[in-house]
Amino acid sequence: MSSKTERNDRRSGKKPVFGNRPEGPRDKGQKPAAQGFSGRDDASRPPRAPDRNKSDADNFLWGRHPVLAALANPARRGTGRLLATAERAAEIEEGKLAHGHKIEVVEVQALTRMLPAGAVHQGLAFKVQPLEGVSLEELADPAQGIIVMLDQLTDPQNVGAIFRSALAFGARGIIVQDRHAPALAGALAKAAVGATERLPHARVTNLSRALERLADLGWRAVGLDGAGEQTLEEALDRQPTVLVMGSEGDGIRRLVAEHCDVLAKIPMPGGFESLNVSNAAAVALYEASRAQRG
Repeated sequence: MSSKTERNDRRSGKKPVFGNRPEGPRDKGQKPAAQGFSGRDDASRPPRAPDRNKSDADNFLWGRHPVLAALANPARRGTGRLLATAERAAEIEEGKLAHGHKIEVVEVQALTRMLPAGAVHQGLAFKVQPLEGVSLEELADPAQGIIVMLDQLTDPQNVGAIFRSALAFGARGIIVQDRHAPALAGALAKAAVGATERLPHARVTNLSRALERLADLGWRAVGLDGAGEQTLEEALDRQPTVLVMGSEGDGIRRLVAEHCDVLAKIPMPGGFESLNVSNAAAVALYEASRAQRG
């Protein structure tokens, strides 16, 4: 596996603005400003208290494995705000796991209030900037091994689980589309169990053009499609392989599929034709790593 798997860069933290949306986020439940209507004066109403559920999860990691992996990531060195209960703080200090970060000891109730409802934090949280990732060329050159490309997967649990499987099976990294991918933090990082800190990723504007560039670099793209004419076993070989995974609802988009060298399916002799995308990715990664070994 490439030595690149032990690094990731930091993101600037500035989020893109889409279409004609106003630059500031709209609070949950907030109605658009009235245009030409009268009879009710909302201006005098006091502002609603901020909703704890709308905590900026994109800037928080929580849970033991994600936080410890982030602390060990060289790109995080000297940044972030590390919050821990007294018990966890003692564990980090004893194991010399802080890597230069100062620990803020907080009560468990205070930590719970800082995070989204239901966050299983295990007494640890780390407020950081989202990871920016690496360039496509840095991830893919030289061409060898396996890369996973995610075509508009937005479910944090699925994306996090795919990161975990990709790291486990020795993939080079993951490619996502810049405007249609969740931040590598919060529930996603929790599901990834630290893999987002160890496995590099590249954010690209256009997946089809990225596949063209990958082809130039010597990569072969295999798209997972239930209607594919070949099975994964038939489609995979020892060539450098990009596994292209589509979203659960729509699968791989047409233009992205057209840039794949082959579309392949996972045979399901049990007769149940549906498989969660993160499970399908794990199966595909296993088959691809087996094919790479010959």
